[in-house]
Amino acid sequence: MAQKYGCGVKAEGSALETVSRAGKAGSPPRRLSSIFEELAHAVDDRITVEQLRDALGDRSFATLLVFFALVNLLPLPPGSTFITGIPLVLISVQMALGRRTAWLPRFILEKSMAAEQFRHLSERLVPKMRWVERFIRPRYWPFARDHADRVIGCLTLVLALAILMPIPFGNWFPAFSCVLMGLANSERDGVLFVVSIVSGILSLALAGLVVGGAGVLASVLIG
Repeated sequence: MAQKYGCGVKAEGSALETVSRAGKAGSPPRRLSSIFEELAHAVDDRITVEQLRDALGDRSFATLLVFFALVNLLPLPPGSTFITGIPLVLISVQMALGRRTAWLPRFILEKSMAAEQFRHLSERLVPKMRWVERFIRPRYWPFARDHADRVIGCLTLVLALAILMPIPFGNWFPAFSCVLMGLANSERDGVLFVVSIVSGILSLALAGLVVGGAGVLASVLIG
């Protein structure tokens, strides 16, 4: 039984490594939607965050940023974003510091998702990502690679901290802005980068309005 289990893990690892190598074969970078779709087909039993990170190789920062932001777009129970937003904060801090590879705590790396659940998640999200990708391409990118990671890391850190806050209906738009920034960084799309900044500013303004409105309502009720 142990031997079979070991073979299963090895086969799964090989499949994930194949996904990683596929990104280095062609000259143009693969779309993130294709990476997620290939991972969904490659995993056999369960997929851990560590396997996901390793399979992505040098695309790990942009892809993990998009992945964890997309998780925060799902209809989750109230207060869940305090947990799901932590990986976004960690990824953003490392991007801002100019790290080459993504580091995550062991308890996050060991988090796993059943293959069927990961496929279901991909089936829901990949079509939306592909729709967005129809409009993005490398253009007007003003940064060198390291500079882009640092700038985007600083911006997404602010948005990730907003996601951590228990603001009713105030977490979705910052997460959406993180998705746009991750896609812009992955595709080197300067136009989408500007759109993501505008979206981020509007999302923070909306969160501020919600917090301010709640404060005014509380003071009226108490007073």
